[in-house]
Amino acid sequence: MSEDPIRFFGLGLGPGNPDYMSVRARKVLESADRLVHFCKRGRRGNARTIADAVVGQDPAREIALVYPVTTEIPADHPDYAAALNPFYEEAAARLLDETRAGRTVAVLCEGDPFLYGSFMHLWWRLKDKVPTEVVPAVSGMSGAWTRAGAPITWGDDVLTVVPGTLPEGELARRLSGTDAAVVMKLGRNLPKVRAALATAGLLERAIYVERATMAEEKIVPLLQLPEDFDAPYFSLIIVPGQGRRV
Repeated sequence: MSEDPIRFFGLGLGPGNPDYMSVRARKVLESADRLVHFCKRGRRGNARTIADAVVGQDPAREIALVYPVTTEIPADHPDYAAALNPFYEEAAARLLDETRAGRTVAVLCEGDPFLYGSFMHLWWRLKDKVPTEVVPAVSGMSGAWTRAGAPITWGDDVLTVVPGTLPEGELARRLSGTDAAVVMKLGRNLPKVRAALATAGLLERAIYVERATMAEEKIVPLLQLPEDFDAPYFSLIIVPGQGRRV
């Protein structure tokens, strides 16, 4: 007996430049019946924008999942979960109905679907209800250190990945105990992250990367950024290791 066809995809599109998209991702992107993307109200999703070079705009195929909140409420506030839990429940139910109607559904993800992605909240709700495939991708952090020309780990260097949403003291503690680091979820957390890097003694090695691999790419030593710099969503900080070299 043949296996049921895969109906639900988590589609990693890579760091931004469509040339970094995998062959598998492109194949699914071109063939899926529904292209799902998360977005803020009134905007197209970042992942959907990455896909433009391959499939263009196609309203008949698209499902936009509009976040009820984004950064208006802190992620650790009870109101945040109260708003997002029903949003993900309703989105999962809607996509499940699509698959039960015989359609293939691809959730578009910038970077890799299993790295700080909203897709994961749909995946754990649907993975046991519908045949599922997650298509991995070049992550945003990989695109960032590659474009910066900064090998991230040498020899036995330990790499730590931290979200900038952590409290400053916790950021400093974790950064102080590592050889190399990537700080995700930057945005308005940049001043706090900058202070934590200074406490950890890593400020001079820190590199700010914005929109890695994209046309608007910006790569600059963190020390050269103005104190009041406004970091966008597609930004992170890398701290290359200095380990064993032969």
